[in-house]
Amino acid sequence: MARRLASISVDLDSLPHYCRIQGLPESLLDARARGLVYTTAVPRLRALFAEVGVPATFFAIGEDVDADAGAARALGEAHAAGVEVASHSFSHDYALTRLPSPRMLEDLARADAVLEAATGARPVGFRAPGYTLNAALYAVCVQRGYRYGSSTFPAVPYYAAKAAVMGALALSGRPSRAVLDSPRVLLAPTEPYRPDPSQPYVRGDGPVVELPMTLVPGLRLPFIGTFVTTLPWAAVHAAYRACRGTPFFNLELHAVDVLDADDGIPAALVRQQRDLRVPVATKLERLRALFTWLRRDFDVVTLRDAASRLPIPP
Repeated sequence: MARRLASISVDLDSLPHYCRIQGLPESLLDARARGLVYTTAVPRLRALFAEVGVPATFFAIGEDVDADAGAARALGEAHAAGVEVASHSFSHDYALTRLPSPRMLEDLARADAVLEAATGARPVGFRAPGYTLNAALYAVCVQRGYRYGSSTFPAVPYYAAKAAVMGALALSGRPSRAVLDSPRVLLAPTEPYRPDPSQPYVRGDGPVVELPMTLVPGLRLPFIGTFVTTLPWAAVHAAYRACRGTPFFNLELHAVDVLDADDGIPAALVRQQRDLRVPVATKLERLRALFTWLRRDFDVVTLRDAASRLPIPP
């Protein structure tokens, strides 16, 4: 009997993107801090994947790779070692869905060109900045010929917390550059589906399959890296048990899930990102345990392979 599938993906958002979310000036970051994702986080992640024996997918931002030869080299080495490299757009513009379609298309095409130059393979998957999807962006994904998307994130607590944080930052005089998605996302399917091209948070017959991030059943809590590295371990274990019966376990991480304050991240950003206060040794220990559980209970594959193997009706 075939086992259920699981995938582990990592958004390689560099620290400038966190400054934009938190309404902080990017001038806080020196050159070393700007490059931490590729110089430090990516090697840690690759070592962890190799130790546990699981494949993974990296969602890379074209702009970050284009600006740094070291990042391009690290991404090429990851691809050569078996990590799938997918697109997280070129500019990681949180307002991507608000741009005219030709500009969306240009952004995604630039990202594909940069990532293909770094790895020798054109991306077949896409994750939207800020998980925000609409009909125009879905149409551009179809035009680019992606096999799958993994942007849908119908997590009620996450949506509410994001709205609250954005409101608080605006009141404090340093507005976030993040964008709050349409509330329609909260009613989106939680299992892999083919979107309606005109309403991508509704089931339909679109050619680009959508692989939502895993949520804890009933509560719709997001089972993502921040959850795993910051909450009480008993709660993480209980949530994993609740998710174990899901048809497809799509675990999403960020590169900062394997970084901490001792890596040279400015104190102002650490104060805003509480997950950076957790020692990296603790984070790695927890992720190692989780990856081991996934390997025991699922067939762990890249998102590219999941999109091909999952029985998603046309």
